[in-house]
Amino acid sequence: MIIRSKIKLVALIGAILSVVSILVHLLLAKYSSEDWVIYKTDTIADLYVNFGEQVRYRRLWGPVQSLEALQPHASPRNKYPVPKEQNNGYIYAKIYGGFGKIRSSICDLVAIARLLNATLVIPEIQESTRSKGISSKFKSFSYLYNEDQFITALTNDVIVVKSLPNSLKDARKENRFLTISPKSSASPSFYINEVLPKLKQSKVVGLVLTDGGCLQSILPPSMADYQRLRCRVAFHALHFRPEIQALGHQIVGRLRAMGQRYIAFHPGLVRETLAFHGCAELFQDVHTELIQYRRKQMIKWGNVHELRVDSVSRRSNGSCPLMPEEVGRLLHARGYPPNTLIYVAGSELFGGQRVLIPLRAMYNVVDHTSLCSKKELLNLLGPETPLPSNLSNPPPSKTEAQLIEEWKKAGPRPRPLPPPPARPYYQHEKEGWYGWVGETDKEPDPSPMDLRSQAHRLIWDALDYIVSMDADAFFPGFHNDGSGWPDFSSLVMGHRLYKMAPAVTFRPNRKTLAGLLDGIRDNLYHPKRNWTIAVREHLNKTLGIEGLITQSRTSRPSSFLSHPLPECSCRTSQVSNPVKGRDGEWLHGGEDMCPDWMLRDLVSLRSNALKDEIIVDEPEDDVYPEEQPESVSGGGGGGRMDGSRQSEQDEEMDPDD
Repeated sequence: MIIRSKIKLVALIGAILSVVSILVHLLLAKYSSEDWVIYKTDTIADLYVNFGEQVRYRRLWGPVQSLEALQPHASPRNKYPVPKEQNNGYIYAKIYGGFGKIRSSICDLVAIARLLNATLVIPEIQESTRSKGISSKFKSFSYLYNEDQFITALTNDVIVVKSLPNSLKDARKENRFLTISPKSSASPSFYINEVLPKLKQSKVVGLVLTDGGCLQSILPPSMADYQRLRCRVAFHALHFRPEIQALGHQIVGRLRAMGQRYIAFHPGLVRETLAFHGCAELFQDVHTELIQYRRKQMIKWGNVHELRVDSVSRRSNGSCPLMPEEVGRLLHARGYPPNTLIYVAGSELFGGQRVLIPLRAMYNVVDHTSLCSKKELLNLLGPETPLPSNLSNPPPSKTEAQLIEEWKKAGPRPRPLPPPPARPYYQHEKEGWYGWVGETDKEPDPSPMDLRSQAHRLIWDALDYIVSMDADAFFPGFHNDGSGWPDFSSLVMGHRLYKMAPAVTFRPNRKTLAGLLDGIRDNLYHPKRNWTIAVREHLNKTLGIEGLITQSRTSRPSSFLSHPLPECSCRTSQVSNPVKGRDGEWLHGGEDMCPDWMLRDLVSLRSNALKDEIIVDEPEDDVYPEEQPESVSGGGGGGRMDGSRQSEQDEEMDPDD
């Protein structure tokens, strides 16, 4: 009996404990299991997302491994005497053109002054001197660049002075000195044989530069130090004035404060180059007329020979720019997510903000006007003299007595009602192109406001140049256009190649991309997988050695600063497969080995960089979900445009002291 009662007690206690246990588990499941599951799921998702973002981040922004051996090294390699006060005379110059032409011309002028053993007078930038009422704080050159830095940086290369001696100023005002207008392809022998004797005779020679330069791009190997001098001028001596540099670095800081890297994109939509290549049909209505009008002017100047050209065929062979919408699709195919920050550079955007609407719909697009206040931009210009309004003065209002007298003299009644007053013209309708294109076939001469705006563009281009140099990636919309004029994109690409060769700088072949884009023209926003892979492979190739070889063939013959290799760089390791052109010039691998002191300084940095480096020359496999397999159509081949080297190269000739 006692044993049975103990068994019942144990069974009862076990049942009670089981019930309590079930209740505890139910309570735990109700109040804590949901939070634990969510926490666990979120943690796994976060780890997966973070890992995926890191992989894509490295693929999109990582350094190009094949170019990490290139280091900037523009110092003279051979015997390089310091200039003496006693020389052959003075050279002064007037430079016409925009930002790119000015920068390239200054570099050529310094090289010519060294070649002729002459003193260089700070050149005059006509875009600023022609402007009416710009701030008196700045002279011509100092409106854009730092004069003192320019003079100091070139102490061992050329003697630079701010003006002619007082004894020669009056003679220049009276036009007693010879003035020459050399072409951008002028050879060193032209200056030795033609200019030097006249310089020795008169002691002063003036140059007028309109083509964006005054010395041929490719020089003989014996004049390699003159090429390095060009690099020292462009990349070390030409500093923007402190106010421009300060605001430019502030813009970069504001971009960095957004917490992500950014792409600098220069559309290259400039009216001059669009008219030169006949790309009028890329636009509509008034913009087509404006391009054709400028092309008609170029026919009179002798730059082009026919008015009507097929814009579609020009675009297919790579002679027209990539439109911002197309660039947005290419960046999407490359793998950049929609929240990528894109900085639009360039002071002139032909077509206005309308052409950027598709790109703004795809990415986060900003420019210097959205990142700076109006006050900050106006402070760069300094105090300017007010200009009269372009609007015609309205007729004076009539008194009531005059109106009554006119009514009495109006004739017999009934009379028709007077016509309504003409619609007033607003300021934005009179400024720029829209003020004349609808009223007359002849473009009026630039107004004082137009001239001032052209001077302001130099400042805006300088800001964009600073931001583009510090960008994590750079994409040109219209570089190496074949016109022979230096362009903004090519100068930025050359500077980035010199300063930071492994940085992500796209060198797209527009002919190849035009063929790929034509293949999906009817389905631009839903490309197939194979199209995305083809675009990705092409863009990846342009970042590395293949892009440099193409750039050397196409850009270097017209602008040395767009591809300052091999003279202005050195290598930390030998090249396994160097490449030469048909004329024996180096296309890849012709750089000297870096000096020992540079190699020692790079050892510690290299060891840290090897941990994070990623090869970006390989195609990526990840694509967006909407992309489906399909064969690629219309992808015109590699389309390399081989630039021919000039037939004759002049050997270095030293002028007499």
